[in-house]
Amino acid sequence: MLQAMIAAAERIFEFLDQPEEIQKVEANIPVAKLKGNVSFEHVKFGYDENNTIIHDFTANIKEGQKIAIVGPTGAGKTTIVKLLMRFYDVESGEIKVDGHNIQDFDRGEIRKMFGMVLQDTWLFGGTVKDNIKYGREEATDDQVIEAAKAAHIHHFIKTLPKAYNSIINEESSNISAGQKQLLTIARVILANPKILILDEATSSIDTRTEIQIQSAMDNLMKGRTSFIIAHRLSTIKNADLILVINHGDIIEQGKHEELLKKGGFYADLYNSQFEGENEI
Repeated sequence: MLQAMIAAAERIFEFLDQPEEIQKVEANIPVAKLKGNVSFEHVKFGYDENNTIIHDFTANIKEGQKIAIVGPTGAGKTTIVKLLMRFYDVESGEIKVDGHNIQDFDRGEIRKMFGMVLQDTWLFGGTVKDNIKYGREEATDDQVIEAAKAAHIHHFIKTLPKAYNSIINEESSNISAGQKQLLTIARVILANPKILILDEATSSIDTRTEIQIQSAMDNLMKGRTSFIIAHRLSTIKNADLILVINHGDIIEQGKHEELLKKGGFYADLYNSQFEGENEI
């Protein structure tokens, strides 16, 4: 027990010794009127000096586009999202939203632009309504119901003993994985962000629920700039732009059919997944 406590204490003190993020900036630009155009300009980044993960990343994304980011494990897909939300700052180059460098925004302001649906769902102990309202506490009951309908979870909620006032326990063990995911989608729909980050979350869910979640995500993405970190390539065929990343660089970009015709890295990746599914 003492050894475990010492190991835990070392991690805690290492965390406390880290320099605090600068939260506020003098140039603070309000995000309310921004539309969601995003550009990466020669971005370079590594988590430490001796390990550069992204070498020279350049991409221009227009508002409302659906962008898929694909590549093997460790290629830098998730890192790009972390940089976009300023969990880390770039070493060199710039990331811009509607022409403004993201370092000219307060961190809290820039993050208001984003909604995230991740593989690991997070709900807290409380009512269904409170969980959906988490990102927009002033929302009315009608707005909550509208968001739940768009996420295809309204019917399930109505079957609960107290409907929207039913309690989700601390571990969220009294609802299924698919229902958790649909509730998190309803939460993001209600928050109404300009930019979405979607990390596919259907791998451990049955086919019928997957269809529901895919439909709810389609509702969520309408009219919003969306970044999809794609693991199963069959789900991103209709993306406006696919960025293929390997070793921190964009090695291919284009639409699904274009990339297949090229017969390059993406085509190999896609065909290997497709062949694997056939064998199963």
